[in-house]
Amino acid sequence: MILSLNNVSLSFGDKNILNKISFLVNENDRVALIGDNGTGKTTLLKVITGEYHKDEGDIVFKKDINIGYVSQHQNITSELTVYDELLDSKKDLIEVEERIREMEENLKNVSESEMNSYMDKYHSLSESFEKSGGYTYKSEINGVLNGLNFNDYKDKKVNTLSGGERTRLMLGKILLCKPELILLDEPTNYLDISSVEWLENYLLNVNAAVLYVSHDRYFINKTANRVIEISGGNILDYAGNYDEFLVKREQYFDTLTAQYENQQRMIKHQLDVIKKLRSFNREKSIKRADSRQKMLDKIEVLDKPVNDNNEMRLFLTPDKESGKDVLSVKNISKSFEDKDLFDNVSFEIKKGEHVALIGANGTGKTTILKIINDIYQSDTASEIKFGSNVTVGYFDQQANVIDDNKTLFDEISDAYPNMTQTEIRNTLGAFLFSDDDVFKKIGVLSGGEKCRVVLAKIMLSKANFLILDEPTNHLDMTSKQILEEAINAYEGTCLYVSHDRYFINKTADKIYSLEGNTITEYLGNYDYYLEKSKTQVNFTGSNPIANNTNSASSASNTSSANNASANETEAKLDWKEQKQLQSEKRKIENKIKNIEADIEKFESEIEKLNEEMNKPEVANNSFKLNEICSKKNEINKKLAAAYDEWEIQSEELNKYN
Repeated sequence: MILSLNNVSLSFGDKNILNKISFLVNENDRVALIGDNGTGKTTLLKVITGEYHKDEGDIVFKKDINIGYVSQHQNITSELTVYDELLDSKKDLIEVEERIREMEENLKNVSESEMNSYMDKYHSLSESFEKSGGYTYKSEINGVLNGLNFNDYKDKKVNTLSGGERTRLMLGKILLCKPELILLDEPTNYLDISSVEWLENYLLNVNAAVLYVSHDRYFINKTANRVIEISGGNILDYAGNYDEFLVKREQYFDTLTAQYENQQRMIKHQLDVIKKLRSFNREKSIKRADSRQKMLDKIEVLDKPVNDNNEMRLFLTPDKESGKDVLSVKNISKSFEDKDLFDNVSFEIKKGEHVALIGANGTGKTTILKIINDIYQSDTASEIKFGSNVTVGYFDQQANVIDDNKTLFDEISDAYPNMTQTEIRNTLGAFLFSDDDVFKKIGVLSGGEKCRVVLAKIMLSKANFLILDEPTNHLDMTSKQILEEAINAYEGTCLYVSHDRYFINKTADKIYSLEGNTITEYLGNYDYYLEKSKTQVNFTGSNPIANNTNSASSASNTSSANNASANETEAKLDWKEQKQLQSEKRKIENKIKNIEADIEKFESEIEKLNEEMNKPEVANNSFKLNEICSKKNEINKKLAAAYDEWEIQSEELNKYN
């Protein structure tokens, strides 16, 4: 055990943030903390580090544990260079190294009588130095510099770095310190794809437990062996990575829903039985009804499971079809000051393609989108041509396509003047803006809220060619999934820039990689790009892909035929089983009708016997009275047996409902 939380709670004012949170982190666990914005993920990390004080509960660490924590924002100030700041994380090793050098220098002054003892100390210190990585720490630092892309400015002063660069530097320092427990808050936020891949490999091989907050689903998929979701102050703990979490979470809510629906059916059945028993209006039947009601009152009624219905609703539907050729870009180039971004880049996009434009930070991906949208001009003579009937919907990651001085309502109303107030409100409601939210100024919205406004405008545009710049930035995981589903269902054409590898993997069928001032094409998703960019397989001679396709097609046809036959057989079996079940159900329903008829008959007979017993000539005739009482007892036994059988058959019938 590295870390244990037991019933940890925290509130801010009357808002309950964490509610009796309990979980364990064991050695070499890699646990991803996920949840919508504002659910308390960062707060939980700060409670663990002691930055926030919990209201109740226990937090227990492994004895003498070394913890490394990297928050989202770092305010470190230092006159040291980037390299020296990283070197400072190895100061203990450097001190040992200096002592070893001193001992080596002093060796000539050691007397013969002290030599053995002196050499024992020297060897012990050298061995400890080696075990602690003394001979590799400089290469480790260089690895971090390279992995986190600090090589070009390792001599830059720390206090001149941007906020994101300082966070990246602190991440490097923490990793070099080799803590037993690593706590990370959105570690991929300030990293480009190559740096994220480096961090993934590092965390997969590090001898430490890792607990991190992230919205990067590809990163979670690659590194996590557990996913903990925070929702409503509570947690759900799942073994596996993000894809496994999605499956298990759905199964979990399906189970909860089934339990809830089964209980509701049981309650309804019991109420129906109670009502029927009371309708018999006999003392025994009423007692039975009361007994069932008492049992029902003791049941703990399950709450209806809510799998977060608070989701935006996004439908991307083109109002007209474009031509086959959607976009042709020829010979665009761009430089800023002394930096050449790209030179004579050309590419084409065809109708229906979903194309991701990827590359390291600063390579010019967003600039290409701005040139296409005539916001920037190419430095060289170029040609940008849209095909016939192409209508463009443009998403700017800086949200420059919306006006900070307008209200949400006016932003939509001015763009689409023919929409009614109700239509505008309904649209904004679909993107989680309700009531007076629609009259907020756009300038006061968060990044995620602005993103939703832009997406709403794109949806209303009914464009058949979407150009999106980092569309998943600021979106929570649920909203990202909704956007993915909308893009996958979109029948138009899409070109987008994204660092979200999971999003690319789910939505792209072609990738343009901007690298070395030019573009390389990959006909597949992100996993395909990774495979091909690393192997660069060059097929010659016969085409194995085509051959495999024919083989696969044949196998597929055989499989389809087998599946069709199997489905037909299964359908026949299902039909027979269904007929059998219907037959059994009818038999039970007929039994119940017959039993109810017997109950009415027995009650009628008892009623007649009671009337007979009340006659004066019978009441004064002990022989006649005993005879009637005997008959009545026999009928009461039959009535009790009928009640028993009626309840048994009612329970049996409930199984078929």
